[in-house]
Order: sequence, then structure tokens, then C-alpha cells
Amino acid sequence: MKALVTGASGFIGFAVARRLTEAGHGVRALLRPTSERRYLDTLACECVTGSLADTASLAAALAGCDALFHVAADYRLWVPEPAEIYRTNVDGTRNIMRAALAEGVGRIVYTSSVATLGLTPDASPADEETPSRLEDMIGHYKRSKFLAEAEVKRMIREEGLRAVIVNPSAPIGPYDVRPTPTGKMVVDAASGRMPAYVDTGLNVVHVDDVAAGHLLAFERGKPGERYILGGENMTLREILTEVTRLAGRSPPRLRLPHELVLPIAYVAEAVARLTGRAPMVTVDGVKLAKKFMYFSSDKARRELGYAWRPARAAIADAVDWFRRNGYLGRAP
Repeated sequence: MKALVTGASGFIGFAVARRLTEAGHGVRALLRPTSERRYLDTLACECVTGSLADTASLAAALAGCDALFHVAADYRLWVPEPAEIYRTNVDGTRNIMRAALAEGVGRIVYTSSVATLGLTPDASPADEETPSRLEDMIGHYKRSKFLAEAEVKRMIREEGLRAVIVNPSAPIGPYDVRPTPTGKMVVDAASGRMPAYVDTGLNVVHVDDVAAGHLLAFERGKPGERYILGGENMTLREILTEVTRLAGRSPPRLRLPHELVLPIAYVAEAVARLTGRAPMVTVDGVKLAKKFMYFSSDKARRELGYAWRPARAAIADAVDWFRRNGYLGRAP
């Protein structure tokens, strides 16, 4: 099999590309001219230059491919110009899916997010059937992913797109180069820059388990279905306690109420607009933290044979990789 992987220089995309090459599949990576290629050079894959906005480059990248893994996304909780997120996540997804249809690609795995799913009022784990609406989506990232997934579903229903949808939760692990917002949380806690926390929870999963889930979705998933690729539900305090333990630091003991953090986030974003530097805390992040984002991966386990390791193993691999690559500075 020859597969095109978009976003292969990113966190999940690189893990997917690595998993595919390890399984003996041919991989072609679609990269922007500015994409980081350092780690991709360690894989036996073909790199081509293009853009989700350049339809000609998409057609060329897909030529001769049997499969498409569309992993690329703009995963930021704050941007100076929100339209950028929609251009990548919504318009870019539409463009690559249309190109795949035109090129006759037989099988597609689209990487959505648990951000598109609904949450339960009692904090019990949500699943693929938990209702969600666009008006429930907090922030431009969540709204853009909701709209992108809706467009993929429409193309499956109306245009015969043979796509399986996967919804990763909060991946943690090695090679989080940028890092992602979740990875930045790990870096900040391990560096002693997170003395307090808010009362919330996440579903933590090893990025390599998410990558394995992509391949299982390709092999066993049903077109039109979506599968949560998650791991273990943990409170934020539990996550930070484990990160700081591995980093040899004291865990945060101060629990801040959301009502106190929200004004700080508004000030931080105002400063960010003046300086151009991303804020330490974002308004959308604080609003999201009011909910416990717990999920169940039982459907993926039953139908795909998906499995996940304990969250502590993911956290340990992330802290180790960040430490070895110089991300963990001294506490200020």
C-alpha cells in the first residue's frame, strides 16, 4: 500500500507515518516548504512539497496512492487571526477530500478530534453518540474541527467518499516538537512554571497508541463511522502530579477557581495582541476547563481491536523526550 500522510511533520502525523513505515507500507508525506523535516528524514518515506490550499499540489501528491491519512490540522487555542484556523481545518480538509475523490483513492482515514464530541452533564465518559452542536463548541479550534468533520460526513453521505473518522483525545508522548498545547502543559509543569491548577479533567493517551489506532481504522473501520482513540481519564491535578514527580519537582497545591483565572486570561490575550507572543493562558482554555473532558474508547476497542497503555507511561515518555531534547528549563 502507498499512503499519503498530511501533517507528517506534526505530532500525531509523524507518529502515524512512523507506524505505517514500520508496518511495511509506502508513505508519502505532504509538507509545506517551512515544515520541520528533521525527524522525517529518519523514516523511509517520500517527502513532497505542497499545501492544503493548493489543489494542484494535492492532486500531484495523491497520484498513485491507495490511501490517504489526513492528519494535518491547525491545533492552537489562540491565534491573532482566527480565519487562519478555518482555512486550514475546514477549507483544507474539503480540498484534500475532493482531490482524493478525483484521484480515486480507495480508502481514507480522517483525523478529527474529541473536541467535536458532546460532553455529559455528570462528567461520565462521553462516546461517539453523545450529542453535540456547533453552538456548544468553545473557541475557533473546536468550531473549525466540528465544521470540518461535518463536511467529511456530508461528502461520505452525498459523494461516496470512503472515509473512516477517528477522534483522538489528548495525546502525549515523544516528538512533540512544537509542542502542542497539551505538550506545553507537560513542559511548563516539568519546568516548575505551573504552581497552581484548575479543577478539570482530560482523557490522556499515548501518541503511539493513537497512531496504531489510525492503522486499525484503515484496516477494520467502517466508512462513515467514527472512533474515539483515547486512553485514561485523569484529573488535571493527577496529570500534573505525575509530571512533576517524574521531573523531580513538587506538585502544584493551589487550586484556582475558574472565575479567578478567566480575567487573567483576558489580560494575557490583550498583551499577546500587542506583543505577538502567544499568551500563557487563553480564554478558550479556561472556558474549556470548566468541563471534565472524559471519553470512552469502547467502540474502537470492540470494533477495531484498539488498545491503550496506562496514561502514566505516556507521561513518562513525554517527560523523558522533552528532557533529552532541552525543553525543560530551570524554574524561574
